[in-house]
Amino acid sequence: MTTPYSRHLVRWADEAQFSGPPDWAPEATGARRWPAVDDQTHAVHTGFGICELDPGGSLPGHVHSFEQSFFILDGEVVLTTAEGSFLFGPDDYGLVPVGVPHAWRNEGEVTARWADMLAPQPRPHYHGDTMRVDLAHDGRAVRPNLKDPRTRSFGHIAAASMSGPSPDEVSMRTARLVYSGITVKMMVDTDLGAQLQTMFMVQYEADGAAGPHDHPFEETYLILAGATDAMFDGQPYRLERGDIAWAGAGCVHSFRNAGREPVRWLETQAPQPPARHSYRFAGDWDYLREIAAPAAPGGKIDRETQER
Repeated sequence: MTTPYSRHLVRWADEAQFSGPPDWAPEATGARRWPAVDDQTHAVHTGFGICELDPGGSLPGHVHSFEQSFFILDGEVVLTTAEGSFLFGPDDYGLVPVGVPHAWRNEGEVTARWADMLAPQPRPHYHGDTMRVDLAHDGRAVRPNLKDPRTRSFGHIAAASMSGPSPDEVSMRTARLVYSGITVKMMVDTDLGAQLQTMFMVQYEADGAAGPHDHPFEETYLILAGATDAMFDGQPYRLERGDIAWAGAGCVHSFRNAGREPVRWLETQAPQPPARHSYRFAGDWDYLREIAAPAAPGGKIDRETQER
């Protein structure tokens, strides 16, 4: 739902509307996408959606004029690039850089589902941002070896990853940021080769909360487990598994775990955050407003204000 002049958007899981095949490949089989956040919404930097590919379905070779990051939700899917064919399953993720030829196919027995993030936002009404190209299929798909330093664009993350790395994980890719009952683990970023977006996992424990703040970029959230009480532009929402929310630049938003179990979501940002001042917490500026208040009669700031 959205409102006039709103800088946020909420898409409920039960209102998903899939369409396909895409205009650039009318012969594609079993392919659908729900464009939850695109140029038909208030977003200007974000193209976020949920993709589905039926068993035996495929999307032929093509290239994009935007970056595409992905996170597998259900089933298995094969991604073919010039480097080979790679088999992905739930909790795998990766990046397809601008201009890299690739194709998708489903060799499994269940429908594959994944979230994708497109940045910069596609502009289909200007001209096609996706073009067909020839791409030979490798005969055998293999799971990417994430410990191999030659694996540059793929990764894996699961609920257990938010509590700590397994004994055989020793690299900066396993680093986590933990604060105020919140855990953040980066997935797609400059380290993985992205230039135009980020994708990461967020988990709030039972006492996890983030106060009102905004950013100089757009964020999108896909709830994967649990529930959160969110506030966007002063409007409250209860977000649960499968729900999607988007906050535009300048949208003041906050989150609090709505239950006793952890709430976990996939989050994206576009453009990439600046080196400094990517967060603007309302509480910091409210505090400054208090301590910078004009002096009380007699030339002294009220003592109660100072002690706060």
